[in-house]
Amino acid sequence: MSSQADSLKSVLFALGANFSIALAKTGGAIYTGSSSMLAEAIHSFADCGNQGLLLWGMKAAQRPASPSHPLGYGRAIYVWSFLVALMLFSMGGLFSIYEGVHKLHDDGPMENAWVALAILGFSLCAEAVSLWGALREVKKGAQGLSLWQWFRRSRQSELVVVVGEDIAALGGLAIAFGFILVAQLTGNPVYDAMGSIAIGVLLVVVAVLVGYEVATLLIGEGVEPQVQEALCAHVRAQPEVAELFNLLTQQLGNDVMVAVKARIKPQGSEEKLIEAINRVERSMREAFPQIRWIFFEPDLHD
Repeated sequence: MSSQADSLKSVLFALGANFSIALAKTGGAIYTGSSSMLAEAIHSFADCGNQGLLLWGMKAAQRPASPSHPLGYGRAIYVWSFLVALMLFSMGGLFSIYEGVHKLHDDGPMENAWVALAILGFSLCAEAVSLWGALREVKKGAQGLSLWQWFRRSRQSELVVVVGEDIAALGGLAIAFGFILVAQLTGNPVYDAMGSIAIGVLLVVVAVLVGYEVATLLIGEGVEPQVQEALCAHVRAQPEVAELFNLLTQQLGNDVMVAVKARIKPQGSEEKLIEAINRVERSMREAFPQIRWIFFEPDLHD
């Protein structure tokens, strides 16, 4: 599993890259009058807001448990990730589509397109570095999964959002570069407007995909399948356990709750039975540091 430190590094790295890119794009949009460049500038500022909300959510998730929230606030990061995916992504995408449609009938030529292309080229390089940093953190916890498999299975919502942002940003930059280049070569500003619409569609699609994945976490999911299998194997391997009937997990941000129902080998007394269960719980926490709560039910049958 990716740690919170890994996710934090990815978020901060993306925030720094997106802020510098946003400033460059804004200057380019003002100087050239490009709709695609303006859409990209708004996209980058939206990404900065995304990272700010993710940082807020990560801090909120670290609040200690309370009587009203006995299992802690770990799921807070899912709430903020969901807001990022649906509100900022979608708002940025819809605005880009609106801006493109609005400029479809604009006959004014785009000025100094070479400036926009130069800025977009720089932004492509910077965004590629940001995506490389995020993918490096993904690789630590992917355990051989493809990027799509990791995206579908990951429980690190903040890292899912950052990777989705970076992929959308690279795609949007490539679209903007291509359409502005075509507009410059043909002298037809309609291509610039079409580029803005295409960027908006891309952002909305990414918003839906990321939002769906985060929504499943918000509703409630267990740990990744490979972690679930490893947990079950670990419990079955303990000398105190005669049979594992059931093992349920719940992912709560970076923390995990585990409920175990198993038959314990005869221990001779109630005190020794409790000691045996405590030993199993200690071994689980040592092997899986992300476990914060364990509820162990000894039984004779399922």
